[in-house]
Amino acid sequence: MTDRQNILRLAAVLLACCLIPAFSPVSAAESASPATLTVAANDSTELSKNQADYVCDGVDDQAEIQAALAALPDGGTVVLTEGTFNCAGVLAPAAGTTLSGQGPDATFLEFTNDGRINVDQENITLDGFHIEGTGYSSGVKWLGVMTIRASHAKIHNVEGTADTSIQAVFLLIHDPAVYAPTLQDVEFVNCKAVDTGTYGFIHNAWGSSNKVIKDVRYDNCQAINCGSKGAFNPWITGFDFAELNDMEGLRVTNCLAEGNLESGFHFEFDPKVTDAVLENCTSINNGQKPYPTVPYKQSDMSTHYFGCGYYAPNCDVTFKNCTAEGNSLYGFYATNGGKLYDCVDKDTGAGKTDYTYRKPAGYYSIPSRSTDPALVLENCTSIDSHGYGLQVDLASNIQIKNFELVNPVGIDGKGASLGGTNGQFSNAEVDIHASGDQVETLVWAKNNQNVQYTGEITSDSEKAFLVEGGQNVQTAGITVASAGE
Repeated sequence: MTDRQNILRLAAVLLACCLIPAFSPVSAAESASPATLTVAANDSTELSKNQADYVCDGVDDQAEIQAALAALPDGGTVVLTEGTFNCAGVLAPAAGTTLSGQGPDATFLEFTNDGRINVDQENITLDGFHIEGTGYSSGVKWLGVMTIRASHAKIHNVEGTADTSIQAVFLLIHDPAVYAPTLQDVEFVNCKAVDTGTYGFIHNAWGSSNKVIKDVRYDNCQAINCGSKGAFNPWITGFDFAELNDMEGLRVTNCLAEGNLESGFHFEFDPKVTDAVLENCTSINNGQKPYPTVPYKQSDMSTHYFGCGYYAPNCDVTFKNCTAEGNSLYGFYATNGGKLYDCVDKDTGAGKTDYTYRKPAGYYSIPSRSTDPALVLENCTSIDSHGYGLQVDLASNIQIKNFELVNPVGIDGKGASLGGTNGQFSNAEVDIHASGDQVETLVWAKNNQNVQYTGEITSDSEKAFLVEGGQNVQTAGITVASAGE
């Protein structure tokens, strides 16, 4: 009897185990739409169309793409096939979703009629396509072809361009009417803006509240020839990290700015910028706009000119192993908190000939006196500047260590000016190693106060190291050697 009962119990257990899958309730995630939906372009292959969940007809293709996005569960992905999607409207992914293509050389989103991509929800990923925007109306001109207004966004492998009718290809903006919290944690990886009539990448903020943008990361991104196809305005830069917004925790690595109308990498003067680091970046041939032909005047915007590889006034910005080459006015402009390590500038001012109203400098720091240290240059090099290799004035609390100055053309016969422009350079340590035969004075120190010089100057000129006026200028640690020695 006992054995029979045990056998019956075991059979019941086995039967229950077999029936559980058939009668268990299905989870919400399992009953929802597929986690991945595919949208085919009108000019995709027949195979792609046959396998797609949605097929576009080449007109208002944003409708099919948006329908697929709306059908996704949280965390789902819309995959775009190869081909061109003609979008005459806005794409707005939901929170937690991904929109991906087959790569920027295969999937093309062409936006007209104020069409664009709005990232207005959190945790959105965009990956692997090309965007182009043209013909925007005045009502949306201050946006971007890709407008990011919410946190925790990932933009990977997206390339784009735009005409002169919109502010940027990629716009990261705090708009409190759309997204009130702090805008933060946004990353751009392998993204590129090329041959535009507007800014490549720009950060901005509207309103007066919560203007700081935090923890933005760029890796292996490029801004090339921005402003070469006309100009949205006269100030087009490759990367503009602080326009009206404050910036905290910016990281930019392995990025390139080349051939842009104004600065390659840019921070406006007024925003508060803290803890920004640019590393292994390159800025080439920026400042394509002609030099002004009349003296600078604050009220005359036509006389304002950046022309920089890196423009970072009044910013807590660290540059590590960055290169500037052939930029029109300044290679590195850093004041009041700039820290440069192992940076190289070459051929600043190349391509310009009339320096009457703009005098180029490889490294420029004026004014630089409101922080301590106000400027750090360590293991940095200036090569073949068409103006000053180094120009620092209206400056105090300056640290210059192992600075190499090579063959500057100079301004008025002087290759580096420390206090020479205004006669204010104080509380500084300068270790400089200079050589070249294009100027009579390689290092010019004027009206310095409490400054210690060390290093070596190689020149046959009797005025290779010129100290004019000043107080407590210590020069015992610097030597002048003949170029023939």
